[in-house]
Amino acid sequence: MIVTEQVQQTAQRPSAATVAAAAYAVLVLLGLMMGVVGGFQHSWYLRPFPISAVGWVVLLAMACYGAGRAMRGRLAALAPGVGWMAITLIWLGGSPEGDVIIANDPAGYVYLYGGLIAILAGVLFSPSGGGAWLLTQGPYDPRPAEPPSH
Repeated sequence: MIVTEQVQQTAQRPSAATVAAAAYAVLVLLGLMMGVVGGFQHSWYLRPFPISAVGWVVLLAMACYGAGRAMRGRLAALAPGVGWMAITLIWLGGSPEGDVIIANDPAGYVYLYGGLIAILAGVLFSPSGGGAWLLTQGPYDPRPAEPPSH
């Protein structure tokens, strides 16, 4: 019994800044992964409609908005968008052989410009502050909650 109390007392929690930095890094990696997969899979058509490009735009908007809502901030909503934009800019450049990932066709335009609009919408519709749910004090916290000041 005494050993477990000592272990609980000496165990340190990660700081709020560390948890927030890890969360933002995961969100950027999510955007990077969406950009890699979406760049190669955006050109499926349900003739004449670029159904896959529209699907990727909707997923990107949901990821940005969901990150902003979950972390309660617009910077979190922008994090997946930054990852997506970084990969998309790489895909826009051609190779010396003339190959491109995002082609100059309707699916490419929907994916590129729709993705930019999706990021903008996700950031604008996200709340602008209030603290992240990840960093709030929950019922799992052994420290007593501070009483409200009047």
